[in-house]
Amino acid sequence: MASQIKKLAGQTAVYGFSSIIGRFLNYLLVPLYTNLFLTSQYGIVTDLYAYAGFLFVLLTYGMETSYFRFSEKHQNPEKIFTTALSPFLITTSVFLSAVIIFAQPIANILRYPDHKEYIIWFALIISLDTLTTLPFAKLRRENKAVKFAVFKFINIGLNIGFNLFFLLLCPYLLKNNPNSFVSAFYSGNIGIGYIFISNLIASAVTLLLFIPDFFKIKYTFSKTILKQLLIYGSPLLFAGLAGMINEVIDRILLKYLIVVPAGIENADKYIFSQIGIYGANYKLSILITLFIQAFRYAAEPFFFSQQKEKNAKEIYAKVMNFFVIFGLIIFLGIMLYLNVAKHFINKNYWSGLKIVPILLFANLFLGVIYNLSVWYKLTDKTRYGAYIAGIGAFVTIILNFILIPEIGYLGSAWATFFCYFTMMIVSYFWGRKHFKINYPIKKIFFYTVIALAIFFFCRFAQLSGTKMYIVHTLLFVLFLTFVSIKEKLFLFIKIRK
Repeated sequence: MASQIKKLAGQTAVYGFSSIIGRFLNYLLVPLYTNLFLTSQYGIVTDLYAYAGFLFVLLTYGMETSYFRFSEKHQNPEKIFTTALSPFLITTSVFLSAVIIFAQPIANILRYPDHKEYIIWFALIISLDTLTTLPFAKLRRENKAVKFAVFKFINIGLNIGFNLFFLLLCPYLLKNNPNSFVSAFYSGNIGIGYIFISNLIASAVTLLLFIPDFFKIKYTFSKTILKQLLIYGSPLLFAGLAGMINEVIDRILLKYLIVVPAGIENADKYIFSQIGIYGANYKLSILITLFIQAFRYAAEPFFFSQQKEKNAKEIYAKVMNFFVIFGLIIFLGIMLYLNVAKHFINKNYWSGLKIVPILLFANLFLGVIYNLSVWYKLTDKTRYGAYIAGIGAFVTIILNFILIPEIGYLGSAWATFFCYFTMMIVSYFWGRKHFKINYPIKKIFFYTVIALAIFFFCRFAQLSGTKMYIVHTLLFVLFLTFVSIKEKLFLFIKIRK
């Protein structure tokens, strides 16, 4: 079992190198955005990327997981790949054409009547990213983690590079030389639009990187296989849409549910400012979010590949244990040093720091949910994934409608917390009925209580300066030491038995 866990850890590290390190570099653009743009302008960026998440799930309709599932069972994985890719080409083309035709009405509905170009740029980004979903999944299935990482880094590097070029270098060149070559294509009026243009360029180049691979594949199509893929993936589509409701609907609902205080002259500016503050502080939970993302990349194919092992359930339980441990370490690492981490965003956004611990723990619950999802994916009962996500979506929507008018974006944070907590509990108990795995619940709960005790002690001790950092560091090291000793002792006892 140790070798399997080591394999997963190794793959998570490689995927994490591209996903965590790479995307962390991408997130370093947040300080740039929060320093260059007003909170209301950053609110527009936050709002549009929320819609993008929904559309991406809709256009991929659970096909990625379906591809993993049937590639393991089929003697010709390439046939599965090309069959799965075919409908992507059709649905993406229809989507892109429709958005371009109706860009202005869509912009009016979203309250961007003067910027229909934002809508078109986003449609192109989503379409390009959709077409690279299965090629990236193919690399993961074939354990080509290095190539996966390289392509991801190229995408992130281009996005960062063009952001710096358009937002910093071009204005600098024009300021010092109005006749600079950039005057031929750069316009300061585009502003936040260059964030989207940079993303578009990076997505386009990434798709081009896969072109040689497309020419190497022998294209075949099977209606029977496609039907199987769609049947297996359709519940995952609904689960994905419900999941996106849980993840980003708060940023969309804020626009319509925030109560504008009396005396505010520009209501839209105030609303988008609140969305911007919420979105910027959400980014402070990136370390745990990116850890979860890297884990998902490695874990999904890993779980499927281990299902035939005699000790598979024991492996899954062990993975859950270590996942929670690392999640708690990240939680404490951020919260005990929040006075440092808060400088990641401009001080104009610090009023939203109160949501950070809530969202960190909410995302830890989300990671546990991904671990628990193994029971319905391996038993082909993916409809339960849709049920669980649907329950979470119901909780999210209800709580957002109740809490946002009362406490603003803080209500959105609590809605996210209770949504993922509910989903976690439901998935755990349903999983025990259909695919029972003996997770080390008592030990996980014990670690969680200790981490929370440290957090609340530091929160209410109200220490400051050097003394605060010494105490926080000491407690953090004590937690790491305790967990390390506990896990080593556990392994030692297991070996002796």
